[in-house]
Amino acid sequence: METGAKKAAWTDRDRTRQLKVAPKRLVQGKQSDLERVRLDGDVDGMVPFYLTVSFTNTGKETLNRPDPENNFTITLADGTPGRPITLMNMNPLATESGVPKECDKGAPATLPPGSTAEACQIVMLPKDRTPAIVSYTDEANGALMWKIGDGEGYAGTNGLMSVGQSADAMWQDDNRDVPMTVTLTGMRKGDTGDLSRFQLSAAQKKMTPYYVTLRYRNTGTRVLLPTMQDGVGVSTAGGQQIQPMTFMDFSTPGNGVGTCRSAVAHTRLKPKSSLTMCSVHMLPEGDQPVAVTFKGEGRGAHQFGWRVP
Repeated sequence: METGAKKAAWTDRDRTRQLKVAPKRLVQGKQSDLERVRLDGDVDGMVPFYLTVSFTNTGKETLNRPDPENNFTITLADGTPGRPITLMNMNPLATESGVPKECDKGAPATLPPGSTAEACQIVMLPKDRTPAIVSYTDEANGALMWKIGDGEGYAGTNGLMSVGQSADAMWQDDNRDVPMTVTLTGMRKGDTGDLSRFQLSAAQKKMTPYYVTLRYRNTGTRVLLPTMQDGVGVSTAGGQQIQPMTFMDFSTPGNGVGTCRSAVAHTRLKPKSSLTMCSVHMLPEGDQPVAVTFKGEGRGAHQFGWRVP
């Protein structure tokens, strides 16, 4: 695992503090480590990973009750984030477990300028999956990332397709299910200059747009109003799921911006016909895409995805 320290921000009560942060150790635990801990049902069957991190106060003021470890997480190669958990004193850890000592105590109450502390973040991941990325995210500085191994995890076992491959899906029109196939035809990195004619927030101006192009083929017998962009997402190395943003540019036909344009609104996709649509996804500074996902609507709808180069 990469362990180099990086400059970071930590936002505390709307105040931004300057730090250097780094992951130090990552230990895979056992389910039995937490057998005395009351866990939420959505992490049942998952395995704990113990991430020890360090942080140095590079500012000029003492930090009170610093907890930047909560900004760390672990993600799988397909962008699926781990589930951080917090242990309460009323639920002590099993006595003979592989839990690092840092995970049995909290961060220091104060951290003077120039001082360094270590703390632990416990992250739950699905059983038999290998983490790929450690990330640190704060609203003031975007995402920082460190690779675990080669940063690929078990790349071949994440159930992701390659660009150009198709999958069956379902979408609804007027509450009626319409079957279709969905194909990722491409993804490219843009620049905020592409969006200069739109009013962006200060946070958006620090982001990077990515343009996702998918082709939809109506394999049913009913016409379909193409609103499928609502089901598109981009999974990031930082463990975020980025939904599309809507930019309306009426200077040329179609919806979207620049070369990322889709069909004119209210176009109907006829049976046995295909339509290519493009969506804009704004990624935080420092983060990067690892997968494009699509989730359908209606009976039997499910989510699937493609690995991006």
